[in-house]
Amino acid sequence: MADQPEPHLNTRLPAFGVPVIRQVSWGGLRTLYVKEVRRFFKVQLQTVWAPAVTTLLFLVIFTVALGGNDRQVMGTPFAEFIAPGLIVMGMLQNAFANASFSLLVGKIQGTIVDYLMPPLSIGELLAALVGGAVTRALCVGGAVWLAMALWGIDVTPRHPLAILWFGVVGATFVALLGVLTSIWAEKFDHAAAVTNFVIAPLALLSGTFYSVEALSPEFRAISHANPFFYIISGFRYGFLERADSDVTLGAAVLGGVTLALAAFCYWLLGKGWKLKS
Repeated sequence: MADQPEPHLNTRLPAFGVPVIRQVSWGGLRTLYVKEVRRFFKVQLQTVWAPAVTTLLFLVIFTVALGGNDRQVMGTPFAEFIAPGLIVMGMLQNAFANASFSLLVGKIQGTIVDYLMPPLSIGELLAALVGGAVTRALCVGGAVWLAMALWGIDVTPRHPLAILWFGVVGATFVALLGVLTSIWAEKFDHAAAVTNFVIAPLALLSGTFYSVEALSPEFRAISHANPFFYIISGFRYGFLERADSDVTLGAAVLGGVTLALAAFCYWLLGKGWKLKS
């Protein structure tokens, strides 16, 4: 009896780097996003409500120290002037803190493989990390807004689209800075250095407690080179209908730098810089 040819089995594996799942892995994206949200929500007293109390204390101290309701800035009582800036500043700081934590802890604890091995594309990994950070920022912003409203500060939204754009896109921009920091950092001291020497100064020197128009031309030009300035100015416009800069220009600048930073983070994740041996 003649030997029968064995049936041909196509056992070739795809080349390295060729995606097998060619659509968006919504299940994997949702799983990682939920993991990021649950991580900060398990300690919500520390990650959401504590920043609200701290920000409210900033409002009380600066209002009392700088003249209470007798002082006005841009034709607005001082407390109402600084309230939007404090809200978005709390959002930005917590977006950075959340995004700069995950990959860094994975590198330190040796569990970075949990982020790199699952069947997620680079874009899905980046979207889940940033999405979790933005969710935390929105929770903190809502808690701070509620605390200020209960305190008696007028924080009525007058331009919801401006609040949404500068709040969400601003938090996305800072979350991407957090992802970039977590890629570069090798220990918690590195992330803390970025927080203390980059994020905090940019946030505090961006017109949160004062109008940039009151500065000298030199310092005004420096402020206009700070992306945080456009976030705070545009976010304040959503509440007060007043801003230190052209709101349309600020929205365009913020959108442009956010897209550029997202592309840079995507490229670094694709290269595996400081993530893969």
